[in-house]
Amino acid sequence: MKIAWFGHVASARRNGIITYSRMMLNGLSQRQVEVVFFYHATRERHLVTPPNVRAVRIGALDIMKRATVASLQAERTIKNILRLELPAVAHVSLSFSNLDSAIPELCHAYNIPAVATVHMPYGQPRSFWGTAMRVVYRIYVNTLDKYDAVIVFSETQKRMLHRYGVEHAQIHVIPNGIDINAYHPGPADYKREIGARLLVSYVGRVDPEKNVGALCEAFTSLDLPDDHVLVVAGDGSDYGRLRRKYSDDPRILFLGHIGDPREIQRILRSSDINVLPSSIEALSLAMLEAMASGAAVIATDVGADGEALRGAGIVIDVEHLEAQLPLALRQLVEFPEFREELRRRSRARVVEQYSLQGNLDKLVQLYAQLNYPLSPNAYA
Repeated sequence: MKIAWFGHVASARRNGIITYSRMMLNGLSQRQVEVVFFYHATRERHLVTPPNVRAVRIGALDIMKRATVASLQAERTIKNILRLELPAVAHVSLSFSNLDSAIPELCHAYNIPAVATVHMPYGQPRSFWGTAMRVVYRIYVNTLDKYDAVIVFSETQKRMLHRYGVEHAQIHVIPNGIDINAYHPGPADYKREIGARLLVSYVGRVDPEKNVGALCEAFTSLDLPDDHVLVVAGDGSDYGRLRRKYSDDPRILFLGHIGDPREIQRILRSSDINVLPSSIEALSLAMLEAMASGAAVIATDVGADGEALRGAGIVIDVEHLEAQLPLALRQLVEFPEFREELRRRSRARVVEQYSLQGNLDKLVQLYAQLNYPLSPNAYA
């Protein structure tokens, strides 16, 4: 089986959409799936790909690390590669670039079914971020309807797309999955290294919609001992301001971008508590990684995060973040038995419902369903 994958590679910031491409390419490679990987030019001189993955580099302009504009030659490059390779299915991780709408048309010219995974976050309808992202979803309806299948992370997201007018594309709910063998409970060596008796962590982008400032404010309001530490691993537009604001508090450590997944795994394994206070999400891989690592997780009820965490962690209302987040933190700090119970539940939830193995099973099954009418022997 051969797949064309349109995705993303490492950048200067920890980003779930980049993690998604890396994990899926590794997973498909392990299943002996041949992948032609289209990606945009980056600062990395050498892209290391797994076995069975051939990379095709497309020139592009990155606009403030928020949007990507492909080069003028990109469509021609994609068309020529598709014609030569004739993959069974093309899979696009949205938003790939300004070519999101053109790629299914290029694929259909060669009878190649096109699949899109929608990573666009969403939040509560009455909030600023929730309203803004619903506008983006409405704008994307015509693009999504050009695909043969669309992958979303929750039933709520599926209903939203149907309500906004996606009629022709099949919409499939396949939640994010993470490698439960890489992210697992283990020795708290990072906590010992920094001299922390209790470790609270945040891993991800440090941008306004992530509300990292609210987390820092809630943490400092508890007046905890010096050996209770908050670690912020990630970079973004709010990073410099927050680092300066809390520079006098030795209990808050800003680590910046961490490119080595093994170091992220070490931090999460040492975390007693992990917090994701975002205003908008799709389904956070960072949250699932923390859950798989055995942290007690606090997250806002946005995107599919509340659905994934409810019953295995503490879910709070983003509209009442400033009031609920300090209370949730205090509850987990002061009641270690409850904290340990949530740590056990969070790991169990991911193993049961959000493993990368299960995600890949569903994905490959979808590829087979889409390709069967065109090439019955493609999966023999």
